[in-house]
Amino acid sequence: MPGAFAGHYLDGRSAARQPATIRLTATGLDIALESGATLWWPFAEVRQTQGFYAGQQIRLERGAPLAAVLLVDDFGFLAALHTAAPVLTRRFHDPRRRRARVQLTVLAALAVVGVAAALYVWGIPAAAGAVAARVPASWEERLGNAIVADLASSGRQCVDPEREAVIGGIVRRLLAPLPSVPYTFRVTVLDDGSVNALAVPGGQIILLRGLLERTRTPEELAGVLAHEIQHVLRRHATRMLLQHTSAGLMLAAVSGDISGAMAYGLESARVLGALRYSRQYEAEADVEGLRMLLAAGVDPEGMIAFFETLRAEEGRRPTPLRYLASHPPAGDRMETLKRLAATAPHRSAPLLPDRDWRDVATLCAGGSR
Repeated sequence: MPGAFAGHYLDGRSAARQPATIRLTATGLDIALESGATLWWPFAEVRQTQGFYAGQQIRLERGAPLAAVLLVDDFGFLAALHTAAPVLTRRFHDPRRRRARVQLTVLAALAVVGVAAALYVWGIPAAAGAVAARVPASWEERLGNAIVADLASSGRQCVDPEREAVIGGIVRRLLAPLPSVPYTFRVTVLDDGSVNALAVPGGQIILLRGLLERTRTPEELAGVLAHEIQHVLRRHATRMLLQHTSAGLMLAAVSGDISGAMAYGLESARVLGALRYSRQYEAEADVEGLRMLLAAGVDPEGMIAFFETLRAEEGRRPTPLRYLASHPPAGDRMETLKRLAATAPHRSAPLLPDRDWRDVATLCAGGSR
């Protein structure tokens, strides 16, 4: 077992990433930062939020609501963690048991299909979370492509390479501070007047014309995109689809059946548009989306202002704003974002200082197919 592991430390209040050396002890993590400072993280106060499948960066957090973060690329870190403190670290993922866990997940999913209706109601949500955390990113991407293809076929896709590149640039700005991303993100704009956006498994984001035209600045759109990107990175959409579509989709996921993903694309597209994320998922996407903005040097006030504008308009318009229907921004959520933005020191730079945003927001006026 190596004596130390290299990683990066984020204090949860700024975007700075500090190189760190992490030593394992029987009771916690001894962390030495490049600046010379040392930290002590007892195992009882540490939680693992990422790194549950091969190739994914390990992420450990401590504290709330803006948690301090440790990022470790060496997957051997988890095995060493369990060797150093086998009792205290039981709640952390143990990669040595990966094959047994996958087999148990498949057996659990098969068992849920065969049990009575009462067990089906409670078993599917639990199994969906377990399966979603372990399906390959490539499977999610194939499923996402099938969903987008179906949605784009039923509505006109706005095509303007120059303006689409501007939106893609915002996505790249948001993703740039992340050391690694398992998906290739792409935004598809549909010529639909509804105010809505949709996170699709595998890195796809559907943006409707009505929402794009409602944004007044690129920072407002960046806030929406950061929120949706977090839904994708945290696999919220995948979990919800596995829970609400059918056992067949779940079995296709655990088996890695690509043809099954394509076959269920139509069903998933229909279900995804009607889903509402839980308060837990929404709160997580809010906080992590705001952190993404801070890390990318984007003013978080754009995110807050856009959601508040939509909330104010909702009471005055006869037609419901669908973005609020599927992403309910309750007043306490807005207050939480304001508090977090106010307590997290940050520097921001304008996204597109030399570009007329209204020209980008009217992308669909340039043509569709």
